[in-house]
Amino acid sequence: MVEKDLRKMLNIALKKLDVEQHDIEIEVPKDTTHGDFSTNIAMKLARVLRKSPMQIAEMIVEEFPNNEVFKEITIAKPGFINFVVDKRIYYNVITEINSERELYGSSSIGHGEHYNIEFVSANPTGSLHIGHARGAAAGDSLARILKKAGYRVTKEFYVNDGGNQIHNLALSINARYKALFNEPVEMPEDGYYGKEIIALAKTIQLEHGDRYLKEDGYAFFRQYGVDYLLDQLKTDLRNFGVEFDIWFSEAKLYEEKLVEKTIETLKEKDYTYEKDNALWLKTSEFGDEKDRVIIKSDGSYTYVTPDIAYHKEKLSRGYTKLIDILGGDHHGYVPRLKAAIEMFTGQSDYLEVDLLQMVKVIQNGEEVKMSKRSGKAITLSDLVEDVGKDPIRYFFAMRSLNTHMELDLDLALKQTNENPVFYAQYAHARIASVMRQAAEKGVHVNTLINQFETLDSDKIDTLLTVLVDYKNVVEEAATKRIPHKITQYIHRLAQALHSYYAEEKVITDDERATKERLALIHAVKIVLKDALSLVGVDAKDRM
Repeated sequence: MVEKDLRKMLNIALKKLDVEQHDIEIEVPKDTTHGDFSTNIAMKLARVLRKSPMQIAEMIVEEFPNNEVFKEITIAKPGFINFVVDKRIYYNVITEINSERELYGSSSIGHGEHYNIEFVSANPTGSLHIGHARGAAAGDSLARILKKAGYRVTKEFYVNDGGNQIHNLALSINARYKALFNEPVEMPEDGYYGKEIIALAKTIQLEHGDRYLKEDGYAFFRQYGVDYLLDQLKTDLRNFGVEFDIWFSEAKLYEEKLVEKTIETLKEKDYTYEKDNALWLKTSEFGDEKDRVIIKSDGSYTYVTPDIAYHKEKLSRGYTKLIDILGGDHHGYVPRLKAAIEMFTGQSDYLEVDLLQMVKVIQNGEEVKMSKRSGKAITLSDLVEDVGKDPIRYFFAMRSLNTHMELDLDLALKQTNENPVFYAQYAHARIASVMRQAAEKGVHVNTLINQFETLDSDKIDTLLTVLVDYKNVVEEAATKRIPHKITQYIHRLAQALHSYYAEEKVITDDERATKERLALIHAVKIVLKDALSLVGVDAKDRM
């Protein structure tokens, strides 16, 4: 809001100096003593106007229009222009937040565009591991942020239930089932050894006895295994605060012959050719380093073929944008998929792909690779049970997807301000406590004041500045696809609240001042809770 006003005023000043509309860079100084906003436009115009940046800065300030937004404008070497906002213009934001509640900060920049975000999409052959957990947190947080910014969002999970891994799953269940009856059966070469497969076999034994010793159980084991493990997977995700709108079955691609139809379409468009008894796709014409085989010489499909069909099916649903969150090992896979998208739509940017980097789990200063409970890889359910949903969601949201990260379990469990999620939740709980104290004294939130005369301290100014910035932060997090922008904002707001609380009282003998400050911190509470919800973290009223 204020930044847009500043940009307009600077352009007015430049026009008076006969400078046509210019690309103006505005930043928020890290050192608040330099003001609330700063611009380097004077330095950028030095060559154009053939004057020193300091002279140009003075000329711009002289022509700057009179206004009630900025109470002070200063110039700093070598030519920065700094602006201090009159925080009284922010008073109305308190009433706005308390009136709009969780709708505050919402934006329409999405213009109702319909995005599809596919994430996690793990094989239903075992428990979700820590890499899946990071993908789940990232995809769900991004979806929440995009919705806040005015996009329509569909969250989708691609169930890999049509490939060879499900064949091996059925064989693994068969082996574990027969072993319960002391039948000698070897596990398949690429079998699944997880404890969940043993539990699954025991469940089948309880429900069906020795039935599948007497008859072929392959088809039953295959379907039962997928359904059982998928239900477990859904439960783990739900406990992590993640729900999907669509669970798309890979098997559907084959049942409805969508893979064959996709290949026929590619042939008709002359994007394929035969070589060495295989069918090749001309992906090199669309930015890939070389062409790719989609049907091997033995007639089987390559890994990418059903995925191309799947993305074509998604395109047919009319989404504005497809976003895939994939593991870092899919790096080389992205160009061929984007090439296929361009073959169908004419534009490769219809698809965005974010690649997840590795997560190291740290405890007692050392990397932990195995769960103490199972002796196997750390799973999502392990993390939620041992640490809780909120710290894991928050810690994952703090880091950009394309960076390697360390998940410090000791820090996540700390009930101190060192733990960033505790720090944020404690800020919310602190406000809730003050509100309870106020209610005990007869001051209730349903009678919050909306006229302000006493909010005149630096700490309050900082709180107001951060509150006003919420909508801009949401928009930037949505357009740049950076959920960590939200956790940065949460920390700023919590920090401003704790700093204010440490130096100033909310409830005093001055009834007017008390009511104004209660209205302010109530607004902070609303925004803090909403921002936390965007990264899947609960706000706490008591800690």
